[in-house]
Amino acid sequence: MITTIIIILTALISIKAFKDIELMGKLIFHPPAVKKGSWYRLFTYGVVHADYTHLIFNMFTLYFFGIEIERVFKTVLGQTTGSFSYVLLYISALLISILPTYFKQKDNTSYYGLGASGAVSAIIFAYVLINPMNFMGIMFIPIMLPAFLFGFIFILISTLLEKKQTGGINHSAHITGGIYGILYMVAVFFIFADINLVNSFITQIKIDSISDLFHFGF
Repeated sequence: MITTIIIILTALISIKAFKDIELMGKLIFHPPAVKKGSWYRLFTYGVVHADYTHLIFNMFTLYFFGIEIERVFKTVLGQTTGSFSYVLLYISALLISILPTYFKQKDNTSYYGLGASGAVSAIIFAYVLINPMNFMGIMFIPIMLPAFLFGFIFILISTLLEKKQTGGINHSAHITGGIYGILYMVAVFFIFADINLVNSFITQIKIDSISDLFHFGF
């Protein structure tokens, strides 16, 4: 599967870069270097990670949600178009999710960024759009919420944390990646399959809400 290939490649390069400082320096996102012409860093930062915890968390999340989104693409759009569209979503999300950070930090010589979080966020929110009433949560936190509600809270919290600029996490990439994932899915499925995912999203929430009302006797 494509998701598995992405995970294997990312893991191999990340692990190699843990021990190879020169390789890490060439691949990591560094805005001034991008400004000088190293545009490839707008993509390669997504295959290097800070440590094993960072790598495992991102790749586990990508596997959990990516397998389903890859299946949806291939089922609805066919193997060839679906595979290409899925790969394009991931690769383009790396670029789109980091652009706000680039424009904000392009002259900051001390800024560095790495990790596939922006692209993974695009995959997560693609899942939210497709399955809004499936339950989601955060690893090791025993609270599960409908996907659409989880997504809303995630964006809200990420926005607040981005304003505070704490923790060294690029919340902007998470927000941008997530929004891009939704927009990409809506556009691709409408163009290639004449499917309105926004209507499907709203309909699923309405149907489940009505079912819950009847279930509880209202």
